Amino acid sequence: MDLDVYGSFAEIGAGQEVAANFFKAGGASGTIAKTISAYDMTFSDAIYGKFERYVCEPRLMMMLDKEFNLLIERLDDRIDSTKFFAFANTVEALNYKRTNHSHGWIGIRFQLRPNSSPNDCVIHVEMIDRDNLWQQQALGIIGVNLIYACFHFTNPDEFLLSLMDDLSPERIEVDMFRLDGPDFKDVDNRLMSLKLVKNGMTSLAMFGRDGKVMQPSEALYRKNPLILRGRFRPVTHVNVDMLLSARRRFKEEPDVKKENIRVISELTLTDLSAEGEIDNRDFLHRVDIICSLGQDVMISNHYEYFRLVSHISRYTLGSKIGIILGIYNLASVFEERFYLDLPGGILESFGILFGQNLKLFVYPSLQSNSKKFYNLENFELPAHLKSLFDYLIANNKLEDIKTADRSLLHIVSDNVLNMIQNGKPGWEDMVPKKVSQAIKEEGLFNYMEPKAKLKVAEKSN
Repeated sequence: MDLDVYGSFAEIGAGQEVAANFFKAGGASGTIAKTISAYDMTFSDAIYGKFERYVCEPRLMMMLDKEFNLLIERLDDRIDSTKFFAFANTVEALNYKRTNHSHGWIGIRFQLRPNSSPNDCVIHVEMIDRDNLWQQQALGIIGVNLIYACFHFTNPDEFLLSLMDDLSPERIEVDMFRLDGPDFKDVDNRLMSLKLVKNGMTSLAMFGRDGKVMQPSEALYRKNPLILRGRFRPVTHVNVDMLLSARRRFKEEPDVKKENIRVISELTLTDLSAEGEIDNRDFLHRVDIICSLGQDVMISNHYEYFRLVSHISRYTLGSKIGIILGIYNLASVFEERFYLDLPGGILESFGILFGQNLKLFVYPSLQSNSKKFYNLENFELPAHLKSLFDYLIANNKLEDIKTADRSLLHIVSDNVLNMIQNGKPGWEDMVPKKVSQAIKEEGLFNYMEPKAKLKVAEKSN
């Protein structure tokens, strides 16, 4: 009914489901300038250009560019009175054999004021319904929600949550969200990635070392991800040594291509929570430091390793996955109490975890009681699990990181954080130089000046 809002719809892959909802509601001529579905590849290529993959973000952006520019060019008499938008999607819906990956890119370029610079909102969806018609319906709903949000919500949290009105994650997941433009300069899309996971809209989200959001299936497509899970509060020399040592070994694996390795630091919601709450400022402190060291960041709600690997393997399509973990974290992997909800218990979880093309690189530690070197050679397990451990060793699923720098094993991140927050000297030697500089310059992790310096400053005053 808002005659100031006017635009075009370009939809490829699952029917014109979003535009169809406007037609069904009636009065569509007040909103729709044009609808188009270029299903034939030859027609589609002629209109939007040729791409290696038809369901991808570059193609979506080309569609938005083309359609928005056409609106401005052909309706120049309305420029001063109309808020224009161009809505587009490129989708792969479920085929009749139900064997394909059902997903899609959805985007809108829109003005909040006539004759103003436009904003962009782009999302990627995973369609969960196992029926093609249900997928089309869900696609139509989320498209309408997106258009509505653009013109009615300036608060990014409300904007994000409204996308799932009348939907559930059992039907459709949103695993990438990007909102930018002159009217949304203050939106930090890294925080929006966190909120996708926190709000249950997806179980895994990513952004790159440059801070730009990434779509997991494209970022990991046929890649060899090497993943380090941790709290990174802060990143220490141990974390860096774990990554570098494991990477040297990972690239020597016969089925790993060096150019396909993607090094990722992964944070789980449980590691981000403090007393049930996630501190956005603390989260950004951690990811700023991780990105400054050249790492991509993954956020997930997969506490168990087997769930994380099962999710990632959907995108790697058989390519080898590397996971880096400490010896004490490996002990938790063998804890049977974590698998009581599975009918097959630990065997089911190990079948999912190690049934993939996976290798765990295990970083040593010092035994807390004796300060002795602790690795796979003297790994302690209950007797009834020893054969399972031997099987994994024999099948090259576990490997000691033998090049670990033993001089670093005394560093514990919780102790470093305590020193940072209480003004105790010496923590700088336990973290990379970039990390210590960032902590001091930005006041990260509630950094406190060393007490000795404070006393000197007080005397000089």
